[in-house]
Amino acid sequence: MISRRSVALAFTFAVVSGPAWSASASAVKMFDTDNDGTLDLAEVKKAATALFAKLDPDHDGTLDARELRGRLTAKELAAADPDHDGTLTLDEYLAVVEQRFNAANPDKDGTLDAKELNSPAGRALLRLLR
Repeated sequence: MISRRSVALAFTFAVVSGPAWSASASAVKMFDTDNDGTLDLAEVKKAATALFAKLDPDHDGTLDARELRGRLTAKELAAADPDHDGTLTLDEYLAVVEQRFNAANPDKDGTLDAKELNSPAGRALLRLLR
């Protein structure tokens, strides 16, 4: 017999994880250009490149903290900025994307599914794609 507590816990889990899970599944659908139900690094980098262009309204080829709009903390921006000019080039941005992709891919199979995107590392990656 299922206890009320079990039902309450299941309901709480569904409510808490539902929107995040849905967002992860939505991201797979949005960026999965080969329609295999997962995201590989090439698909992720393609999405990141398109977003980079959108976030660079002055078309100077770099993103500063204002243009990044909270996608990276000041500390993360500093760590990703090897020339310490306070901006990220596309290559520097894609390096962060790749690091986050790898962190979200614990099974090292080269693809991310909705479950992996729903992890803390996966959500950190998604912040760089939206």
